[in-house]
Amino acid sequence: MGKIFDYDGVPVLHTTSGDLKGYFYDGVYIYKGIPYAYADRFQMPVPSKWDGVKDATNYGFVCPLQNQDTPNGELMVPHRYWPQDEHCQSLNIWTNKLDPEAKKPVLVWFHGGGYAAGSSIEQVAYDGVSIAKKGDSILVSVNHRLNILGYLDLSPFGEKYKNSANAGHADMVAALQWVHDNIALFGGDPENVTIFGQSGGGMKVIDLMQIPSADGLFQKGLVMSGVMEGDPLGAGEKDGTEIVTAMMKELGFDDVAQLETVPYPQLAAAYAKVSPAIAQNGGYIGGGPKKGDYFCGNPFDAGFREHAHQIPMMIGTVYGEFATFAPAAYDKNKLTAEEILEILKKVYGDNAEKVLDAFKEAYPEKNGVDVLAIDRAMREPTVKLAKLFAKGGGKAYLYNFALEFPFQNGKPAWHCSDIPYFFGNSDLVEICGIPDVSDKLESEIFGALLAFAKNGTPDHEGLPHWPETEAEDADTMVFDKKTEVKHNYDDKVFAEINKVLKPWSFMELMSDNIQH
Repeated sequence: MGKIFDYDGVPVLHTTSGDLKGYFYDGVYIYKGIPYAYADRFQMPVPSKWDGVKDATNYGFVCPLQNQDTPNGELMVPHRYWPQDEHCQSLNIWTNKLDPEAKKPVLVWFHGGGYAAGSSIEQVAYDGVSIAKKGDSILVSVNHRLNILGYLDLSPFGEKYKNSANAGHADMVAALQWVHDNIALFGGDPENVTIFGQSGGGMKVIDLMQIPSADGLFQKGLVMSGVMEGDPLGAGEKDGTEIVTAMMKELGFDDVAQLETVPYPQLAAAYAKVSPAIAQNGGYIGGGPKKGDYFCGNPFDAGFREHAHQIPMMIGTVYGEFATFAPAAYDKNKLTAEEILEILKKVYGDNAEKVLDAFKEAYPEKNGVDVLAIDRAMREPTVKLAKLFAKGGGKAYLYNFALEFPFQNGKPAWHCSDIPYFFGNSDLVEICGIPDVSDKLESEIFGALLAFAKNGTPDHEGLPHWPETEAEDADTMVFDKKTEVKHNYDDKVFAEINKVLKPWSFMELMSDNIQH
């Protein structure tokens, strides 16, 4: 029999917001565009309410972008584009059983794109069918306010704007509260919720661990390519006085309340015009959560909250991250050992041989020129954060996704290339069509996520034992054609590289046109 669709026979669910009806297809109940909250511009969200039966067969609006995306990189990161509106607080749910007693593990996905872009459906790989059907778990994906709608600090202009710089994160907490209150209707366990996200979504997972109002709404966290050191937003003790005043002047306004009603394109254009000069002069222009009573700050600066250490964490990166988006300058398969060394000398100078030796010790199966593509933005800070977490008593499990793809003469893994494997969706992404290898890796990675969501540890029978990170030692599960645990394996590589090059900064990365 073919795949079965049903709408009329799907029961109406009675949520705390109102009645809801989704549809059934190929073994999975699907609910799209569920409004979990509503907020006026710059204000905190309030729970959503509706009359009648809400039709949940269409995705909701995604948050407007400051800069409209230009389609590119579709082989590497297949995207989906969708209508935009600032009232974008909606979520999507995939489940295989509508049984309040089922108590299935719940996974809540926060998308990438920094704090400025992206959406819950932006990437093809975000689809939740595999997690529901093959993983016997529930996937929830969340849209929330971004950029100046979610993170512009107007607090100096009145008490009503006290948390405008954290509005986007408040949306996420509201979504988690809705899930906590309603997920049992969809077969989920409200006391077994794992939040996970990649890139900006990984940053959001860490941030939520630092927000007291989110306590008790999730029990585990997976951080994918979401750690960089420093204060990329430049907030410190500064507030939004300068940037908001400049925007008002640009718009010809004399009352901050006018910012609440001006059409979004004009608001975004004013911000885009005045913010570069302020940032260049060391000013604060917003763009992400702001430390204060609501958000306790970056763990590198503020330390982890005591409650955070109760939340087991999977955390990791991919081999190349941003360094491998652009095509390589060489066909590495045609280079001799002598040519590789000469290429490396152009970058590492007299230290090239030591860099190469350390690299071959860490990655004996890789071509030596691939050291030029190794991630210098996230891997070291990720290991550092995992150790910091362990030092406070937290359980952290490190990974690195190091697969080489059959593309552009053997392309090392890039930012986002691990997502299809975590979602069990490698068959939806063409470039993952690697016979035998992709099926094996998906079984390992997807299995680790499901085990972690169910039990709080990523160990499963398809992997070697995955040790916890210790305060001074880091065991890393390296996912590759041959997956294995490696102990402090790339410390020496970075030590040699860092003798010559400084690590990449967040701001340097943001100045490039990067994928989410």
